[in-house]
Amino acid sequence: MLPEIQNYNNSHSTEYVEICNKLTEIIMKNLPEAEKKIWHSHPVWFLDGNPIVGYDKLKNGLRLMFWSGASFDESQLKIGNGKFKDASKTYTSIDEINIEDIERWLQKSREIQWDYKNIVKRKGVLERLK
Repeated sequence: MLPEIQNYNNSHSTEYVEICNKLTEIIMKNLPEAEKKIWHSHPVWFLDGNPIVGYDKLKNGLRLMFWSGASFDESQLKIGNGKFKDASKTYTSIDEINIEDIERWLQKSREIQWDYKNIVKRKGVLERLK
């Protein structure tokens, strides 16, 4: 794990540290080739420069976000505000984490991608990749 990601994880209360560490473990196992870094103040994983998955601490819990998740057809993922194609799941306890669900979503994140990498060049227009 990158020291920057571990520092982010450790900056939260004990229960959220456990959630962060578990999510990191699942993501790194399923996307070993992904570039990982702190981006916009929280951990994010990229494939070919395109953001795929990340998590951040919000007031109501720890949000696991998939940049293209609105296209996954997964009822457990909450669709974002509609401007982009993101969807997320919020956790308040490590017991809520279902590894099989997350692994399925990560597989879908490989297959279903919207091109966030070039969104500025396209003046805010998203195009589907793959």
